[in-house]
Order: sequence, then structure tokens, then C-alpha cells
Amino acid sequence: MTDCRNDSKNDPRNSGDLALWIDEKQVKMFSGMSMEIYAISNGNVLSYILDPDFEKHLPVIPSEVSYVNFTWTAGNKKYNYNFDRLQSYDESILKPPKISIKTKGRVPKRPKEFSVFLPCIGNSSGIAKFGIGLLIETRKGKPLNGTPLYLNLTKECSFTQRHPDPECDKKCANQGWCNHEKICQCPEGYMGQYCKTALCYPQCMNGGNCTSPGVCSCPSGFQGAHCEGGICSEKCLNGGKCVQKDTCDCSKGYYGPRCEFSRCIIPCLNGGRCKGVNKCKCPRGFKGDHCEIGKSKLARAACSLTCRHGSCSTDGSHVCICDKGWHGKYCQHAATM
Repeated sequence: MTDCRNDSKNDPRNSGDLALWIDEKQVKMFSGMSMEIYAISNGNVLSYILDPDFEKHLPVIPSEVSYVNFTWTAGNKKYNYNFDRLQSYDESILKPPKISIKTKGRVPKRPKEFSVFLPCIGNSSGIAKFGIGLLIETRKGKPLNGTPLYLNLTKECSFTQRHPDPECDKKCANQGWCNHEKICQCPEGYMGQYCKTALCYPQCMNGGNCTSPGVCSCPSGFQGAHCEGGICSEKCLNGGKCVQKDTCDCSKGYYGPRCEFSRCIIPCLNGGRCKGVNKCKCPRGFKGDHCEIGKSKLARAACSLTCRHGSCSTDGSHVCICDKGWHGKYCQHAATM
């Protein structure tokens, strides 16, 4: 996910329009990375939030994180909001989320923080899903594009997590420290009874492991900050791209493990490229499903008309072959004796 911090001139907070984000401190607390994450910028819901696969990239919110702080501003415009969904899908583990502001109201003009609380049931442990819905309307009562925005997230609740340990001084890892209750307090980016579990946001993909805050260790065949990209032992051909381990995403008109096969049973002629089933994209001067129809004859005819004392070449180059005693582009100059 992109760090959306900018210089003051391009900062979405200074655009005079709606913005909604999670600040650096909050993100670093559960990801280990110092970055701001924007959901709305310059009055637009960002495209990655609307991606149907967005929720798949989100990690489980750890048991140590009981709330998420957001900051928003309406800038110079007027917007009304309505949190129309605050729902727990497993109330035996997690109570419905609560917010620190009214569920309906007006987005503040100046940046203001609010919290979404995630209250676990006191004596229950497990993973629970919950949903948040947010509708934002313009001053004319029209929904902001991309809203209502509905997100389904997951939260870990742990009843036995971080119980006192007389020897916690010896067990707190990764610069965690033992408090007066003999419980390990973890630095930002780590969680667990003894702070041994690192956090990565977004989560490591394709079987990658979070080895330190915000750092994924990728399995063989994958690469990228979150192990999202594949490595192909053999190069993808014909414009194909490696998207998973030894898996090519082929450009239109090609298929096969390496995109080596064309969907054009009859090959494209005269430099054409296959763009679909037996459909070719032809270079200038040619047409037809297979680029078999050319304008070369017409071009030669035009060439022959301009060759004053010579004839047009027959090799497709369309240049004048001058008669003896003549020279020039169009054989228009007589040779001097």
C-alpha cells in the first residue's frame, strides 16, 4: 500500500476537499511501518479501497489493538456522513464496533480524529469478522462516488493473552519491556505474549512470512514488498507478464505456459500481431484478418508515375530505378557528359 504523504503543496489535507486517513502513529503500531494510509483523498474514494480483492490483503487486527484512529476533514466543502453499519458477525467473541462520534453528522471542516473501538467479549478467544459501512453525501444530498463504503474486517480476541509472568524480564523479545504487572509491553510492529510476532501491513502474500515489522520473507518463486509478484524461470513471451510462480499472464491473442502459442491459426502476415482468435493487428498499409491485403501495388503504381526517366522498383521499396543517363530521386536529372 502506498505511503500517501506528500509535500505541503500536494498534501490531500491541504486540497480544500474531503480527506480520510489513518495517521502514521496508528499504522506503525500494527504494521511497523511509518506511513499514512488514505481511504479518501481530494474528495475521491481511492481505487484500491474499491478493489474487490482489497480485504484479502488486510491482516487480522491483533488482539493488542482494541481501536483504530481515523482523521478526516471536509476542507472548504460540506459533507454529511452516516455510519449505517457497525456490525459484529460473531457476537460471542466480539461486540459490535463503536465509534467515538455520533453515527450521523457533518464532516468537520478542519482535521479531526475519531476512533473505531473493537470491544472483545471478556472471557472469549478467537477470530471474529465485523463490518463497517460509511455513507457520505454532498451538500446536494448526493452520495459521494464510492459510497456507501462497506468493509468486512477480522479481529483477533484473546482471553488468555499477555498474562503476568514472573520471568517476563528474561522473555520479552524484540526490545519489549516488562511492566510493573510482569507483562511484556511490545514496541510498535510486534505483538504476542513475549513480543515475538512481527506485523506486516498489508499481509505477506503467497505463503510469505513476516520476519520483521513491515518486511516479508518470500518463498521460492515470489518477490515484491509483500511477495505479491511471481518469478518465472523461463521468460514470458509475446508481451506476457509473470504474475505468479512460473505463471504468465498472456497478452491478448496468445496462450500457453509461456504465452508461446498464438490464437491465430493462420499466422499474421506482413508484420502483423495476433490480437484475438484469428484476428491480427496490421501495420500501416495492410488490412484483413491476417494482414494479407496490402497496398503495395497501389504504392508501386504511384511510384511509377513519378519516375520520369525510369521505373519503380519491384522489391517493395518504392524507389525509382533510373534509365541510363538519368539520376535523381525521380530520375529527373540528365547525366552530364
